[in-house]
Amino acid sequence: MQKLQILFPDPLMRKMRRVAGQIDLPVSEVVRRATEQWLERFPEESRATKTVPLVDAGKCLVNAAEMRETIYEEP
Repeated sequence: MQKLQILFPDPLMRKMRRVAGQIDLPVSEVVRRATEQWLERFPEESRATKTVPLVDAGKCLVNAAEMRETIYEEP
């Protein structure tokens, strides 16, 4: 385990101490459990497993061979 110093506002510290007393745990354990629960919101994904979302934008109105010229045409 590693040690970390964190500064909490007084109202938050009072609430943590109150909760820790109610459930008979040290404040450090309350902080660890709260942090673990919050971090579960962020799943660990490697870049290799991410996929690019596909979008169905409908039928292409320009022939593939003519796309370059169409992009640079003046309106």
